[in-house]
Amino acid sequence: MAEGTIINIQKYSVHDGPGIRTTTFFKGCPLNCWWCHNPETHLKRHEIMFFEDRCTGCGRCVKNCSNGAIEIIESKAVVDDEKCTLCGRCSEVCINEGRELVGRDITVNELMKELIKDQMFYEQSNGGVTFSGGEPMLYVEFLSEVLERCKRNGLHTAIETSGYVKWEEFEKVIKNVDLFLYDIKLMNNEKHKKYIGADNQLILDNLAKLCEENSNIIIRMPIIAGINDDFEHVNSVIDYISNLNIIEVNLLPYHKMGMDKYKRVNKIYKLTGTEVPTEEKMNELAKKFKEAGIKVKIGG
Repeated sequence: MAEGTIINIQKYSVHDGPGIRTTTFFKGCPLNCWWCHNPETHLKRHEIMFFEDRCTGCGRCVKNCSNGAIEIIESKAVVDDEKCTLCGRCSEVCINEGRELVGRDITVNELMKELIKDQMFYEQSNGGVTFSGGEPMLYVEFLSEVLERCKRNGLHTAIETSGYVKWEEFEKVIKNVDLFLYDIKLMNNEKHKKYIGADNQLILDNLAKLCEENSNIIIRMPIIAGINDDFEHVNSVIDYISNLNIIEVNLLPYHKMGMDKYKRVNKIYKLTGTEVPTEEKMNELAKKFKEAGIKVKIGG
């Protein structure tokens, strides 16, 4: 049976599709968005998240590391990445929760057991289950098994995706997906390469093919000041999706909630100083979609 690597199963979610939902966050993403608020999902492998402000230099992690990968320097635990095998033993003994193993391997049966628990809430709220990330489509064999089981149990299913996978991967899951939450971040390909780390043609092509399959699709657009909050970008999105089978567009205002995570996974946050878009700006952008006859909502 296939396995997936996840970072969290979030209960009672109301921002990842209709109704009350359980959202499973997968680990691993083929893109590298500058504003990503889940940097701990970038790599598919397990990671250790280090909360430096919680570390007191007690040395418990040093004693419990069988690889000699940790030493105390200036009252803080410092890890030698070449020696670390990500076994997680250091996190098990940290009394201040300063070290956290990120990533958990899970089987289809284990995940289904969690998803089924809240079926009553899904039914009462017209909710269901959502698979997010990272990029859940990186685990397409695992995902296809879970989706098939979900449909057998009468669960509404949604996938939140960047669209940056081969079309053949979508073909493996599409029949068991009730809703796609599909990201469009930038239409300008050079900007896309700079701020996302990849060409956008595959994403746009896959979106068009999904629409041909009459899939239910909601477009999600993060709005980042100085990057994609201009009318030129909005108009290019409108031009592209106007003839596609889209339910609505969700405009997601940039926020800073993930900024502190970057240091914890030894990454650099590139948008320091970027401000949250104003309510006025979000309304102006939403108005453009309304004028084009496209249903739009601010927020997820």
